[in-house]
Amino acid sequence: MAITSAASRLGVSVFNDLEPLELRPNWTQDDAQAVIKAVYRQVLGNDYIMQSERLTATESLLCNGSLTVREFVRAVAKSELYKTKFLYDNFQTRVIELNLKHLLGRAAYDESEVIYHLDLYQNKGYEADIDDYIDSAEYEANFGDNIVPFYRGFTTQTQQKTVGFTRMFQLYRGYANSDRAQVGGQTSRLAKDLAQNGSSAVVAPSGCGAGWAYQASSQGVAPNKAFRTANQDNRIYRVEISAMNLPRYPKVRRVSRAILVPYDQLTPTLTKINKMGGKVASVTLA
Repeated sequence: MAITSAASRLGVSVFNDLEPLELRPNWTQDDAQAVIKAVYRQVLGNDYIMQSERLTATESLLCNGSLTVREFVRAVAKSELYKTKFLYDNFQTRVIELNLKHLLGRAAYDESEVIYHLDLYQNKGYEADIDDYIDSAEYEANFGDNIVPFYRGFTTQTQQKTVGFTRMFQLYRGYANSDRAQVGGQTSRLAKDLAQNGSSAVVAPSGCGAGWAYQASSQGVAPNKAFRTANQDNRIYRVEISAMNLPRYPKVRRVSRAILVPYDQLTPTLTKINKMGGKVASVTLA
């Protein structure tokens, strides 16, 4: 069953008929390797992992039946590898967003959930916080001991708030994207929406070709509304720019801004951006 009629444009069609991956009784070594690969992909946010980074000793315990899938997930989430990728350099609210996405397959429902995990982390530490996700009734009901966690936030289900659907699109940026390769960087994607108790905009993932692909600038420099002139011969285009490197200024790695440009100025504008070291993220009709 399709998640939404716009699944292909939103980059989630791959999840339409996705079957949970489970390590069933009488599994083979090939089954175990498939589970290991799926756990790395899910828990590490689709980030690339080198052979030298793999948790080979822990993998062996799963392959000989000494660990369940749940315990393998726990080991990966508590590993130095996970901490290096998602804990040390990120704001704590961003860490919680990623933990919810990686371990429970959804976005945060409300601010109280974030506050709960902030308090748990501060008082009992990182490992206790990870245990709280994996030992929760929610994890047990959806994944149990043998199912690899997956993105549940795209589908309507029991005990899941509808607002979680739109918020997932703030965290999920496409099947080929990783959680460490997003223009939003280390900042929280949902802090503002959670604080205002509001729903989030559904933003198409990068590379989808459907228009606005990146998160809006946290400085609010991108226009909130677009417009179209009555004269179609003088159409207005919205140009999104990232990674601008201005002369005499330090290079800023992650920038997201948008400008509105008339058709007759489009080519000169793109040329100017290129000369200034900028990267055009998208060009769409305003």
